[in-house]
Amino acid sequence: MQQLKIDIVSDVSCPWCIIGYKGLLGALEELSDSLEAEIEWHPFELTPSMPSEGQDVVEHLTEKYGITVEQSEQNREAIKERGSSVGYEFGHRGGGRIYNTFDAHRLLNWSREYGKQTRLKLALFDLYFVDSGNPSSHKQLLDVVEAVGLPVDEARSILASDRYQERVREQERHYRNMGISSVPTFIINDHYLISGGQPVAAFKKALQNIAAENSSG
Repeated sequence: MQQLKIDIVSDVSCPWCIIGYKGLLGALEELSDSLEAEIEWHPFELTPSMPSEGQDVVEHLTEKYGITVEQSEQNREAIKERGSSVGYEFGHRGGGRIYNTFDAHRLLNWSREYGKQTRLKLALFDLYFVDSGNPSSHKQLLDVVEAVGLPVDEARSILASDRYQERVREQERHYRNMGISSVPTFIINDHYLISGGQPVAAFKKALQNIAAENSSG
């Protein structure tokens, strides 16, 4: 059984990040007789300067990417279809908002100490994409923390302090310095990079190639 180390650079408000993770997961399930993976999540903020009140999603996308409202709607429908293809059902986010995710990343750093980082990450994806929640709201973050079985009082203390702030910023600088400017980015064994919300077949082929190269090396 070959062991893989997989670092995933992503944001909880990035739809392609959950699509990509589901694609990766599908590939790992199909290769489970020969490969095992240890996954760790790392921060990337799509909108680091976003204020606490957030911004209308359509307004934000049309301003950031110079697309029309119609194109934004088409993109959203395409994302929903891609999500369904890998077993993730997005909620209807028309009229929703995009928020700052820095505090969510602080809690994700902390949750790794309890071995529940992936559980928290997936719950935060659901908060935003399924429940149309606000990942910058401390109350909503604490509700998610409780739901995944992490200690709420400790999380509350973290959110009320500056703990993990520098760690998150240091990690973000590290991956920017590596040249990562979009997410998701999957780093395999500290060497191989896979970018974007790839389908299961693409991940499977890439992982098989990596495993074969490691075996021959």
